[in-house]
Amino acid sequence: MGKIILANDGIAANAKAELESLGFVVDTNHYDGAELDAKIREVECIIIRSATKIREDLIDKAVGGNLKLMIRAGVGLDNIDVKYAESKGFVVRNTPFASSPAVAELAIAHMFSLARYIYISNVTMRNGEWNKKAYAGIELGGKTLGLIGFGRIARETAKKAIALGMKVIYTDIVGKSNLLPECKFASMNEVLANSDFLSLHIPFIKEVGTVIGEKEFAKMKDGIFIIDTARGKVVCEKALIDALDSGKVAAAALDVFEEEPTKNEAIYTHPKISLTPHIGAATVEAQDRIGIETVSVVKEVLL
Repeated sequence: MGKIILANDGIAANAKAELESLGFVVDTNHYDGAELDAKIREVECIIIRSATKIREDLIDKAVGGNLKLMIRAGVGLDNIDVKYAESKGFVVRNTPFASSPAVAELAIAHMFSLARYIYISNVTMRNGEWNKKAYAGIELGGKTLGLIGFGRIARETAKKAIALGMKVIYTDIVGKSNLLPECKFASMNEVLANSDFLSLHIPFIKEVGTVIGEKEFAKMKDGIFIIDTARGKVVCEKALIDALDSGKVAAAALDVFEEEPTKNEAIYTHPKISLTPHIGAATVEAQDRIGIETVSVVKEVLL
């Protein structure tokens, strides 16, 4: 029997087929609890998406078994205790290149949805309402998009926004970038104060905590639009609700939430929030690219 790779949250068909052609046995069943505790010792590699969490207790179970490699099929690594895993001798990798176009397109789609009331008119029309006069929107062209973070996804979002005639400003902890010189680097406070649309593209870091809370909302323009396709915990949901209710924020779009699936009724029933269930990378093309990148990591580390 070949070496086993566990794709605990599934894997694209192209990647599964290629891994099998390399002699691996690919297990696509989903395991939880004691079953996962046992299974993780049997496999050479575990591949996860968002659903599976690899925390210290599970990592301890894997020590002394066959496991060598953990792969997050996506960008964010916040569902793996990376430093602890590496301290135990495991290799931890992600697929940072594959999903950028898909997430950027979703961010832009949500911007259109907010600007033109697409999200809420779908709801009210299904209720038999014809609110034509209530839905006078705005155009994206000429507006300023502020980006918090300027990594791959943010830069893809910026390119698409520029093509739509938007001005783009950004802030990033690494400072000014030489990429996309048509985008203007600014401080966090400048981005908050000058953006018509604000899109977040940063990881959630426990040591940093929430990035957008009550103090940050107070610094923003009245009537700003917020888009979060990054991680739910970077925006304080309570502070966001307060800002929406006060009119400080005109509307918000969320693909990510503090808890997933979200149980925050104030969030999922709010009439000024456009919602998607963490589908940023959920395109056929992105999943195929993630599969290809995942295979490359397996080849590099295990062959």
